[in-house]
Amino acid sequence: MRILVVEDDVQIADMLAEALTNRQYTVDVVQDGEAALNYVETFDYNLIVLDITLPKLDGIKFCQKLRSRNLPVPILMLTARDTIADKIIGLDAGADDYMVKPFDLGELMARIRALSRRGNSRPGINLSWGNLCINQSTYEVFYEEQLLNLTPKEYAILELLVSCGRRVLSRPGIIQQVWSIEDSPTEDTVKSHIKSLRQKLREVGAPDEFIETVHGLGYRLKQL
Repeated sequence: MRILVVEDDVQIADMLAEALTNRQYTVDVVQDGEAALNYVETFDYNLIVLDITLPKLDGIKFCQKLRSRNLPVPILMLTARDTIADKIIGLDAGADDYMVKPFDLGELMARIRALSRRGNSRPGINLSWGNLCINQSTYEVFYEEQLLNLTPKEYAILELLVSCGRRVLSRPGIIQQVWSIEDSPTEDTVKSHIKSLRQKLREVGAPDEFIETVHGLGYRLKQL
């Protein structure tokens, strides 16, 4: 799941990026509304965490521009503006939720999970494919009740594959969804992670080619 944080306070932005990354989200950070608009038009995001008071293009105008272009990505406004009138303006501009700074990190994460479910980017607490089950709350993966010991990137790739099912994901597509812009790897890195995932799946009894290679296109899960 990929999140865009739009926040001009560097300390808050860094704290949010670290907290979200630790919870297996892919995070991009920008500090003004115009840059955020360019990012949204270039990359696919599952959620936007947005301040209101921003340089170049404020959060209200950003929301209005986004909604005028029929972009449905969920938006959580995170701002120091705490009056009822401010909340009404933010929600009417197109925000899906509104939190006031200072905020509780646990509540923020709960609201992000709720908005993600509403946006159908994470369609519930658990994902499954045959005997494989992913607990998206604890970030644990089981195959026939055996726990897989996955790295954060392996978990993110497998979660993406399971959420897409039989849809083919190219290596560039996986990179876009799993890595931030600043940390973008080569396609060989994706290949190495897929190889490691296949090995770990075989060790717990999953069939060969549980993750299929569609030559010239990418990867998808084996037909059930």
